[in-house]
Amino acid sequence: MASSQRPQFVSLGMFIIDEFEYLDDDGRPTGRSLAPQESQASFTCYQLPAEKVGMIIDRGTDFPLWIQEKLDSYGPTMWLFRDHADRGTTRALNSYKGDLRGFKYLTSRIRITPRDLAGTRLAHPTALHFICSPSRAAVITSEVHAEPGWDPITIYEPIPDRCVPEELPALIEVLPAISILSPNAEEALSLLSMGPTVTRSAVEEAAARFLEYGVGGNGDGWVIIRSGSLGAYITTRRKGGQWIPAFWSDNAEKVVDVTGAGNGFLGGLGAGLLLGLGDVYEAVFYATVSASFIIEQEGLPRLSAAEDASELWNDDSPQRRLEELRARVGQLKL
Repeated sequence: MASSQRPQFVSLGMFIIDEFEYLDDDGRPTGRSLAPQESQASFTCYQLPAEKVGMIIDRGTDFPLWIQEKLDSYGPTMWLFRDHADRGTTRALNSYKGDLRGFKYLTSRIRITPRDLAGTRLAHPTALHFICSPSRAAVITSEVHAEPGWDPITIYEPIPDRCVPEELPALIEVLPAISILSPNAEEALSLLSMGPTVTRSAVEEAAARFLEYGVGGNGDGWVIIRSGSLGAYITTRRKGGQWIPAFWSDNAEKVVDVTGAGNGFLGGLGAGLLLGLGDVYEAVFYATVSASFIIEQEGLPRLSAAEDASELWNDDSPQRRLEELRARVGQLKL
């Protein structure tokens, strides 16, 4: 496939229908309820044509029509649907107990690997995103290396329940094959046995240690640690580190549901790598804006068109937010 015909960004993340329960600190239901939602693994890659991004969606016999219509509104060419007549769609339970979030699958999983892309329009993307355990990441990167002529930017998001110190040796083994490592702050600190308190200095130390462990091998690997209201910290061996503030850092009322913020962030990063001509620092601006649209409602953001036919997300312009964020960072540097 010619390079110009390749998709820019493909995620190997599973499409999951999320269910929710909310408990108080003593484990009692709070009374809050939320209907099942489409998984935020359906990332936000704004300002890219639908044919430039994609993911596989495994549709079970219970796949809701309203989710299908929502996905189609983003551009049906973005999705590669696979129908399963013998099972339901993958589902998971997100449980919130006080400030703690739990996650468990309610159905069996259908893992997706690079081999599933072969022979499809999603084959050989420029950037490949995957969220899994370190051992699964090793399998994925080995499949990538087995494809002659394909050398994608690999964007690895460690799965939360494997971000424990026992997984660090396996993570170190796979890091040379990873272009961009992006855990969130709690996950990064847990992997490195650094304690639960998230501070800027702790995040910077964690990122430096991941670089020392070999992200990117002999190339210029990147570490991006997503740190909630603190923003995102990005660092590399050659250029050093920089903080990009969270878009809603000064407006907590806009943060409605952070479920899927990491997926949205990395989808935006994939768009930013193309629109920013490969500049990973620039791509983080796009990633931050993408996450801002994910967290300001429950479920996926709403896509529409302005009078000039430009894209609007939740009735706001991604380009406007991008320019606002750039201006804010420029003022911080003065």
